Amino acid sequence: MASVLDIKSNVVETHAAEASFDPYGRLLRMLMPSLRGVVIHDGYSNLVWASDEVDLSDEPELINDAIANALSDTAEFPGIARTIDADRVVYSFAVRGEHIELLGLVSLVIRLSGTQIEPRPLQNIKQLVQPALECLRRELALRAKLGSSERDLNVKERDLELMMEITSNQAAASDADEFSQILKTGLDRMGCALAALWVPDKNISVSMTRSGAPMAEEALKRAQHHLTAWMQMQQRTIVINHISKVATDVAAPYKILACPIRHHSERVMGVLALFNPPSAHDFDLQQTRVAEMLAKRSTSIIQAQYDTSTGLMTRQAFERHAGGVLAAAAASTSHSILYLDIDRLHVINETFGMHVGDDVIVSVADRMAKTLPPAALSARISGDRLAALIPNSSMEAAAAIAEQIRAAAQGIVPRAGQGAFEVSVCLGVAPIGRSDNPLAHALATAEIACKAAKDRGRNRVEMFQDSDQSIIRRHTDILVIGKLREALDSDGFRLDAQPILPLRGNYGRPRFELLIRMLGERGELIPPGKFLSSAERYQLMPTIDRWVVRRACELLGVHSASVGEEFARFAINLSGQSLQDESFLGFVVDQLKTSGVPAGVLCFELTETATIGNLEKAQVFMRTLQELGCQFALDDFGTGVSSLAYLKDLSVNYIKIDGSFVRDAVANARSESMIKAIAQLAKVMCMETIAEYVETDVLRVRMADLGVDYGQGFAMGKAQRLEDLLQELAFYEATVSNWGNPDSSERVIAER
Repeated sequence: MASVLDIKSNVVETHAAEASFDPYGRLLRMLMPSLRGVVIHDGYSNLVWASDEVDLSDEPELINDAIANALSDTAEFPGIARTIDADRVVYSFAVRGEHIELLGLVSLVIRLSGTQIEPRPLQNIKQLVQPALECLRRELALRAKLGSSERDLNVKERDLELMMEITSNQAAASDADEFSQILKTGLDRMGCALAALWVPDKNISVSMTRSGAPMAEEALKRAQHHLTAWMQMQQRTIVINHISKVATDVAAPYKILACPIRHHSERVMGVLALFNPPSAHDFDLQQTRVAEMLAKRSTSIIQAQYDTSTGLMTRQAFERHAGGVLAAAAASTSHSILYLDIDRLHVINETFGMHVGDDVIVSVADRMAKTLPPAALSARISGDRLAALIPNSSMEAAAAIAEQIRAAAQGIVPRAGQGAFEVSVCLGVAPIGRSDNPLAHALATAEIACKAAKDRGRNRVEMFQDSDQSIIRRHTDILVIGKLREALDSDGFRLDAQPILPLRGNYGRPRFELLIRMLGERGELIPPGKFLSSAERYQLMPTIDRWVVRRACELLGVHSASVGEEFARFAINLSGQSLQDESFLGFVVDQLKTSGVPAGVLCFELTETATIGNLEKAQVFMRTLQELGCQFALDDFGTGVSSLAYLKDLSVNYIKIDGSFVRDAVANARSESMIKAIAQLAKVMCMETIAEYVETDVLRVRMADLGVDYGQGFAMGKAQRLEDLLQELAFYEATVSNWGNPDSSERVIAER
């Protein structure tokens, strides 16, 4: 039907070129002097050209009979002869192309003379005009080819116009109206009564009538069920223009044009359907082309918006659609965000392969999608991290759904041949509040709650609470990490040195602990307590420790003559993360060699927890640097669960007694006894002791009485810039004999 319509639409354009058939008319007149006129039709009985003398418009049966004869007669130029009145006979010859297609009909109107009252045989006429028919065949074949190209061009122009219309509508529409715009384009282009798009896997169900209203819910569900089933079986475009009555003698209420929506794997995952009442025109080929283009556009939108592995939305699509939901919701409506992270997925990847880990992600995503309520939006944020927006939901209700998801994920069993492992997830739940960017803020707080769930044992659900100190710390770390990275890039730190002085007169030489400070935007000092937690959480401690070692060696190298190992020693704190770094030991050795700092000037402080947690690496690290002349201190001693058991395996020079014991040593007899026991143990093992947080003169005297060798704190001296300290080392050396006297001039310098 579409082809007939296309050719009819070109009749006027062809008629404008009628003069081009005049030579063939003159040729035929030369071959047959009795010829009265010539009429040319195309293969669909449409008039193409006629000479001025004749008109066969009142003889439609003649043309139809000639076409029918051509379809049954395989001879070259098959024809028929018909007498139309007393003195006229019409001979109609079919002209075929190279592929047997019917190019047209050439009808010759012959006048009978007074001496010739009987029509001449058809075969005789055919022999006479065959040279002209041969010429006409080439002409009609060329015209058919040009006409086909022109029609193809017109179709492509219409397709391009349609695609531009769809694209412009998409650009003008909000993200929530993408599919509605496609349905509206289909309704406007084809004049249909109803249009619908269903993709069950993606929770997409959109319908529209010519008035813009959706279909009735029951009718929509019924049509969706049947058409989805048909499409799954047929796997192709379905056109239903005429349906025979079924057993109930009730005819189908609609003519239907349905096109498949395909997954990237080519399986059918949905259907785009257009409906017309039985009284409307049948769906034709051109309308089918338009519908298929709309279906392809819908498919491309879905593939761009949804993750190919899990079927969940991409983060970008999630943020757009969630923004639309939040914008349309009333101010008093409460919404919640879920944030999911799969526990120890890296272990599964490393042990069983990445393909197994990918299967776990897909399985968890599937369990989450099936557990969420229908109105929820879900997305794959990145890697093994998923998120969901649950509209019109309180925190408690969202937490209950999160618990169902957790339980469902725990029930995942590895497929045969994948190995044996358990799957568990952590989920964080957070409300969506009012802010400049509520979704981003809610995602960040839900992620914090999810990380808190990991800290508290994994395989659990945590709700974001403003009063939860662990969550507050994580939130602070997230805010600080950006500034910390900027400081690392711009060298935005400085080193301070705090004195560690002997508690008993001339006993020992001065020591200093190097403390890192971060510089704020206005040059203000940010203490380590504000950013080291973030550095540890985001694995930046090795980078910070490298900066401290490099900067300390640079400054001490410049003053290497005045900081000889016979006078002062400087302590540098190292983290457990740096001990785990295979290249860190080599870095320290290189810095010592290139800076020229005597190794005996440096003492490295390791926390008890970090050292015991990396015992073998700590022993190698300590042994290598001690052979060069460096010393080591065990920091925060007394807080570990196995302090004494591990002390014999660690070749340290100093033990720093944790400040929690020192602070209440005067009021707490147990703390006092523990300090005394540690001091006595250290002497037996040929180690020296340092008391942290010696804040008052009373504590300073008490620590000395308990046998502690050194003190560190405000009562001993405040921290100052390392550069300033190095300028005053000569003064420190001159007053070294008076450090144990609280009235000495050294105290004045340390306090200022």
